[in-house]
Amino acid sequence: MLLAIDIGNSYIKCAVFEQNTLLSKFVFKQEEAEINFELIFKKYQKISKGVISSVANLDESTFSYLKENIDLLEISNKTSFPFSNNYKTKETLGIDRLVLSAGAVLGFKNQNRLIIDAGTCITYDYVDSKNVYQGGAISPGLSLRYKSLNNYTAKLPLLENKKIDFLIGKSTSESIYSGVINGVINEINGFITQYRELDKDLTIILTGGDAVFLAKSIKNTIFADSNFLLESLNNLYTYCKNKND
Repeated sequence: MLLAIDIGNSYIKCAVFEQNTLLSKFVFKQEEAEINFELIFKKYQKISKGVISSVANLDESTFSYLKENIDLLEISNKTSFPFSNNYKTKETLGIDRLVLSAGAVLGFKNQNRLIIDAGTCITYDYVDSKNVYQGGAISPGLSLRYKSLNNYTAKLPLLENKKIDFLIGKSTSESIYSGVINGVINEINGFITQYRELDKDLTIILTGGDAVFLAKSIKNTIFADSNFLLESLNNLYTYCKNKND
């Protein structure tokens, strides 16, 4: 069994895989990490290997605990990925974006791929059919937009995300909801349209914490999978081990 671990900006997400089957998924805060990993290892005693990617720093004691208990592969910019990288500043490219791109290459062979990760930030990553990572875009996610409106104005309230079915807001709260949610949906649809102008044959993968919330509002045909990063880690682990054998 393998434990795939994603250290994100807001939460730690991890999943237990047996070969390519996801058995269980866990989400918890970083300060709760060690006790949760202990519970996972207790429940799944056959876990012997792991793979980890991080956009935030995991405390050293927890990291040491993981290395003591499993054969752990840490994904970094120096990892061997199944694509060539055409990014100008390769050292600044986020590990999460690299992992998602690897998952797209391994899971959708010989295709042009646009990976949209709707989390704390919304990232767009384009990998062409020749397996060349070309770059993408970064913008604020839904939660960041709500927080910025509250933090940088005197009177706008901090709202929690919810489903809406209107365009015209009839109150301040409705106006914020319309601006944030419809703004993100229009942004995503707009990016997809622009990328399709570059390549009509385009596979679109939508993932991240807000993927399920947004999926039904995206006009274009997409492959929506909120677990795609964890599945990509599992596939990347297999790729790296096979390449090194």
